[in-house]
Amino acid sequence: MKKRLPVPTASSAKNKSISNVSRPRSRATTSEATQVRHHIWGEVELEELNPRLKRQLVTGTDVMLARVLLKKGCVVPLHSHHNEQLSYVIEGALKFFMDESIVTVHAGEVLTIPPHVPHEVKALRDTVTLDIFHPPRLDWINKTDSYLRK
Repeated sequence: MKKRLPVPTASSAKNKSISNVSRPRSRATTSEATQVRHHIWGEVELEELNPRLKRQLVTGTDVMLARVLLKKGCVVPLHSHHNEQLSYVIEGALKFFMDESIVTVHAGEVLTIPPHVPHEVKALRDTVTLDIFHPPRLDWINKTDSYLRK
């Protein structure tokens, strides 16, 4: 019979590690890599990058999830990165400009962006997205992403 793990409640595990949970080995060497963490968006820091752009970050060992809030008309300037990116639009719509292609992504749709692909983004309406990056964006974690802070 498998041992059941305790299920954390919102009051007992808000953004905290859940101990006594193991997972297969990974390349990470810290003990934090073997801990399950529970995050509640309402308690994750909301970082204002500029008046039209805010974000929240949750970072694991090898992947990062960003909840990004863009006001209508917000433009993320042309940039590229070595990270693979998945952009899931929860509400609103974004127009992505990549090389010679333009793709509009609406609520409920996902765009995959391979590493090193230059792209620019414009919010067509107030928009909420979940962006997933592998590996995590160190420039975002270290707040050295000056192209977003204008």
